[in-house]
Amino acid sequence: MTPASKTYAPPKSPPAPAALPRLLAAWPTLLLLLLSFALMGTALLLPEGAGWAAFLLLVPALTLHSSLSHEILHGHACRGAPGQCLLALFQPGLLVPFLRFRALHLDHHRDERLTDPYDDPESNFLDPAHWSRLAPAARRLLAFNNTLLGRILLGPALGTWAFLRDDLRRLRAGETRVALHWALHLPGVLLTLWLVGLSALPFWLYLLACYGAAGVLKIRTFLEHRAHEASAGRSVVIEDRGLLALLFLNNNFHAVHHRFPGVPWYRLPALYRAERARILAENDHYLYRSYGEVFRAHLLRAKDPVAHPLWRG
Repeated sequence: MTPASKTYAPPKSPPAPAALPRLLAAWPTLLLLLLSFALMGTALLLPEGAGWAAFLLLVPALTLHSSLSHEILHGHACRGAPGQCLLALFQPGLLVPFLRFRALHLDHHRDERLTDPYDDPESNFLDPAHWSRLAPAARRLLAFNNTLLGRILLGPALGTWAFLRDDLRRLRAGETRVALHWALHLPGVLLTLWLVGLSALPFWLYLLACYGAAGVLKIRTFLEHRAHEASAGRSVVIEDRGLLALLFLNNNFHAVHHRFPGVPWYRLPALYRAERARILAENDHYLYRSYGEVFRAHLLRAKDPVAHPLWRG
């Protein structure tokens, strides 16, 4: 991958139906947001001894809430940063402040930089020179993390560690914006821990549910992007319409999302069906039929090397 690589400039998103007020058009997203909070509330209201039942409610609820936060940052439930903050500053998943997620994810949507080990904040690739300097134990750990099982089990810990390390570096460098993002995140963390403290659920089990939800989300992000000379060929399509697709809000049609980032989740499948041949031609047929196929292919087998195979500095 070089600066001269073929890049892809996505066209403008198809407009939302003009006859519908913006808030009315966003009702599916707002309804699911209420559902996610209802599931969390139900989990926290369960009596003592029902901890694992609460865990089984919390993991999908927190996963769905994270997917909804992704929708909100793209403006699909409201327009403008103030409205997004009001809807999404409260992050019961605890691990990532919404404003940090928003800033990094919008940087990730510069498609010409997708998978870049330095300039794509969501890249799982390393510079080959960096990889060559790692200790053997670190290489084995990261190689396991490049299997789907490893990504589910280790991915949240490794990703959180890398995220916190980078943000601490930014804070030491005096980036006040990062400090503000964390300061605005902390009241939601304290509110969440207070609510958990009022419940019969042990803190450790709530934290485990947060980790479990992050692990489920790693199924989505595991192969969203691959190394490819053309930026349009880097984003996947997984033609799944099951429970995981619902929890991920159709982001398994990831090439469609990157092509039309302004289109809300509930319009992605129809848009894909309408332009399937064109989208698959543009992404060089980076396609899986279902998440079952993904599990069969990659549960114990890496999809990619850790070192970026096309990186030339």
